[in-house]
Parts: sequence; structure tokens; C-alpha cells
Amino acid sequence: MKAVIIGAGMGGLSAAIALKQIGVDVEVYEQVTENKPVGAAISVWSNGVKCLNHLGLESEAAALGGIVNTMSYVDAHSGDTLCRFSMQPLIDEVGQRPYPMARAELQLMLMQAYGLDDIHFGKKMVAVSDGPDTATVEFSDGTTDSADLVIGADGAKSLTREYVLGGPVQRRYAGYVNFNGLVAVDEKIGPATEWTTYVGDHRRVSVMPVADDRFYFFFDVPMPEGQPYERGSAREVLAAEFGDWAPGVQTLIETLDPATTNRVEILDLDPFHTWVKGRVAVLGDAAHNTTPDIGQGGCSAMEDGVALQFAFRDHPDDVHSALAAYEAARTERAGDLVLRARKRCDVTHGKDPEATQEWYDELRKEDGTNIIRGIVGNIMGGPLTS
Repeated sequence: MKAVIIGAGMGGLSAAIALKQIGVDVEVYEQVTENKPVGAAISVWSNGVKCLNHLGLESEAAALGGIVNTMSYVDAHSGDTLCRFSMQPLIDEVGQRPYPMARAELQLMLMQAYGLDDIHFGKKMVAVSDGPDTATVEFSDGTTDSADLVIGADGAKSLTREYVLGGPVQRRYAGYVNFNGLVAVDEKIGPATEWTTYVGDHRRVSVMPVADDRFYFFFDVPMPEGQPYERGSAREVLAAEFGDWAPGVQTLIETLDPATTNRVEILDLDPFHTWVKGRVAVLGDAAHNTTPDIGQGGCSAMEDGVALQFAFRDHPDDVHSALAAYEAARTERAGDLVLRARKRCDVTHGKDPEATQEWYDELRKEDGTNIIRGIVGNIMGGPLTS
């Protein structure tokens, strides 16, 4: 059996490795010419780490992961700690430590695990079609490839999704812009083994450790969609937006490199439950584009890859039954995570200011129990965390 996978992101490569594990011939096509991930880092929660372990990457993932022993929330202006709690109860309950990772390093790890030289770079898909025996993809250079199945892991602006659904869908602006990057660990900003989040004014500033003594940082800034922005001006923009925030935030703004700080307008997509059309299926952001507010976008994409493997393991000679099983296993779970992230996004960013203030007040009384319960709820329910 042969599979063509469009997209060499986390989801596409997880699926490619997973299918290779059960003997499927896989071809991966990627439109970019080199590995340039969007975003500096990613929260790989325990469900995502379990997927990487399942793909044979346990030691490699652990080497890339930052150690988060505690979480804290800090008052934006005073710098007072609202709450701080251990992550150990979460680790004990789900059986796996989460790992924040630099996105480029995670991506390269997956590429090398699949076979970096086996990825077809610079191949932009322009059409996909289904037939009685094979599905076919066409590329902008005029070449084609056919296979028993085609998996569209081609991102938030997926062409495969348009084919599966019969037309385009409109993504929704979530109401905020995320600035993110990497800086050296600095205890003035936050403890080296803690995920520290400053909250106030319907905004967040957060740092979490990744490997090699670095913090992944992000700033959430509610603003209208489409605001002009000059690349390299992040320090000036953030200094204006957060000028009266706590000293740790000021240190972060002074420390960050404006040239490598990313600015991303955050969008998501209403959940939908048709992921398959004939021999063609969607996966990852193409299937469940989400906001990053619960850190499950990449994890959910990796779950897709494992679920796809399980479906073809159980239906090795029947593409249509396997893809139907994959769709049945994933759409409700992935859609629920999209809506959970949207709900958290709205509370965090002041869609209902009273609800946001209530959250701030709750943080002052939090011992970690409620927050960990919510995170566990996100982690459980996938193919390896049922």
C-alpha cells in the first residue's frame, strides 16, 4: 500500500512515520524549500509526548524538552505571585511529563526520523482528485503522483480540505495577536524550571523553559485584525503595549531579539466532521485549525498520525474502511479541543470582561487543583490516553 502525504509539518511527519512503522510505502511532499517553522516553540503536553514515544522518539523528545516543575500566575502590574503549584500531580495522573520544545528542533527531529533526504521539498500541490483505484495529486511544476490514499496535512489554508468539503471555509479571527520567540533563561523574568504567566488587562505574557537554558516567550495582544506591522519593530510595539507591566516583563522586552520575534494573528476554524472523501483525508491544521490557548494544536495533529496508523493496522487491505475508522476516531475529540481552546481564549482575552476578572480573582485562590484538572481533561481522550 502507498500513501502520499502533503505537508511535512508535525502532523504530516507523524503520520508518515506512523504509517511506515506498519509497512506502508510513504511519499511526503512539502511546498517550502527548507525547514522554516512558524513560531518559536510549542507546548508538547503529555498526550503529544506519548505520541512521540510511540513513534520511537522517546529519548530524542526528552532531550529537546524543557523541564517544567511548577506553574505560576503573576499579577501583571505588581509582579506579585497570584498562585504557584507543582506539575507533579499532573505527571503522576497521566503518566508522562510534558515538554515545551523549540519548534524548529522538533520539526527537524521528525524529519530526520522519517528521512530528511526522502522528503520532496519545493513541491506545491495545486490539485487533488480521487479515482476508483488511486488518488492523484498534481504539483505546480506539472508533475503528479498517485497512491492508494492521499493525506492532506497542508495546514490552515488547506487545499485538500477544500476538496474534501467541496469548497473553501472561512477561518475566524480570535481577536488577538501573538508575539513569540526564544530568549536565554533569566531568573529576573521567571524561574528556570517554571512556566510563568503574567496576567492582566485581558492580556498574557508567558515564559516556559525549552532545552539548552532557553525560555520560549509569548505576548498576547488583543487588537483588530489586519493592523500594519513592520518586521523587526516588536520591541517598540511591546514596550508601548506593556510599558506599565511588572519588572520581569520589562526585562523580557529588553532581552528579546526583535529580528527573530514572530508576530502571528490568531485564527481558528469551526469544527467540522467530514475529514474524508474517497481515498483523500485531512489531518492536523487542515482538519482542526485551533487557537494555541490550551496548547493542543500540535499534540492533536500528532494524535491524528497515531490514529491513522491504528486505523490501517485494523483495516490493512481496505483503504475506505481504514479512513472511515480514522475519521470516526478523531473528529469529535479534535473538535472538542478547538472549542475548549476558543473558550479559554475568550476568557483570557476579555471577550466578557466580568468573566475575565472572575478568572483573575480565582487565580489568587488557586492551589493548582482546578488548573491541573482542566489540563488533564485536555490530555485525556486521544489514541494513547483513552
